[in-house]
Amino acid sequence: MELLANLLIGFIALEHLYILYMEMFAWETLGKKTFKGALPDELFKPTKTLAANQGLYNGFLAAGLIWSFFISNGKWQTNIALFFLLCIIIAGLYGAFTASKKIFFVQALPAIIAVIVVLLAK
Repeated sequence: MELLANLLIGFIALEHLYILYMEMFAWETLGKKTFKGALPDELFKPTKTLAANQGLYNGFLAAGLIWSFFISNGKWQTNIALFFLLCIIIAGLYGAFTASKKIFFVQALPAIIAVIVVLLAK
């Protein structure tokens, strides 16, 4: 169960590194494909800086999850992982309510599953 928990945490960290890349460096290409229909094409260029800021925050979430792998104290490792997973859940729920319901399934739901598995593994 602990292996599954670590795999889920790693997957979610990688997902947020991808989001960092898309929002910081590929907003006008991958961002356009990802958010097709949610945002008019002409808004991608003027919102590039805003998207980069969001990408940076996603990078911090990924960094926190990755950091949890390097903590030797098992209780603190779990607490740090849970903290960042809960941050992702809150951000995913907010995004689902304010931007697109798809965000719930892409961000919040995997983190919810990871929290459950982490709690069962400990």
